[in-house]
Amino acid sequence: MTPISHAELDAATEVVRRHVPPTPQYEWPLLSEAAGSAVVVKHENHTPVGAFKVRGGLVYLERLVRERPEVRGVISATRGNHGQSLAFAGGAYGRDVVVYVPHGNSVEKNAAMRALGAEVVVHGQDFQEAREEAARVAGERGLEAVPPFHRDLVLGVATYVLELFDDAGPLDTVYVPVGMGSGINAMIAVRDLLGLDTAIVGVISDAAPATRLSVESGQVVTTESASTFVDGVACRVPDAESIVAMITGAARVIEVSDDAAAEAMRVLFRTTHNVAEPAGAIALAGLLSESLELRGERSAFTLCGGNVDTAKFEAVLAGTTPVP
Repeated sequence: MTPISHAELDAATEVVRRHVPPTPQYEWPLLSEAAGSAVVVKHENHTPVGAFKVRGGLVYLERLVRERPEVRGVISATRGNHGQSLAFAGGAYGRDVVVYVPHGNSVEKNAAMRALGAEVVVHGQDFQEAREEAARVAGERGLEAVPPFHRDLVLGVATYVLELFDDAGPLDTVYVPVGMGSGINAMIAVRDLLGLDTAIVGVISDAAPATRLSVESGQVVTTESASTFVDGVACRVPDAESIVAMITGAARVIEVSDDAAAEAMRVLFRTTHNVAEPAGAIALAGLLSESLELRGERSAFTLCGGNVDTAKFEAVLAGTTPVP
């Protein structure tokens, strides 16, 4: 991916600001106490769709309407937040949106996408099967296929990263959940644009290790399954361009267990009274898994979304880890 310029980031911020105000970032005393060091939380759960992805969808659709006005709509695959992003942006820019999801996907995310105006199609046993089918039928339906990783999506997400670095003060380390990679790629790109030395750490589930395997091997490594309840990081076929950026720009990619992600959801609720979906809490799980020497005196993480099904959150608060 080519570097992001200041002009591009300013333009993307202007697009996002039409619909999304800056999200807050706080040092919650109880959370820092639990971590044993200062921790800043970037609250991307406070966007109009409850997740950071909305920014990328807006930037993607704005360019589509401006440069490809003949395109009547888009199609993509999602576990929920990417689909909500496209649905929200499709409504803003007057374009049809079709979203493919796998069987067993979040009931409430599916409902939210429909409420935003998207057509939701259930297909396949996991994200990759839904993704392949969406790409296959795009031409048949006369729709533009939106990949899960694209420079415009990264550019949109980068607007929240700029907010974080502008307002949070010096940070030793930032922990970022990694699905297809728009979040961590945006974090690396803005860190480099601003000339900072903050370490960027990607966090994934140990039940979906494809990203770590790919970064460590220097090329895309796929896995047969990604059986984790942390649906936002359930990736078994990483994007090659995204992996290259992580290899060159991330300090490391670490894995945590699903149990650790569930515990992080409980910690967040107890210390901040924010609801986090599993992917929204997994970065905190990664932070808590590392020593103070690794993460530094002042660290941050992205609470990337709060869209968790009620029944699943009830189970987590009851002390269990839901089955994928």
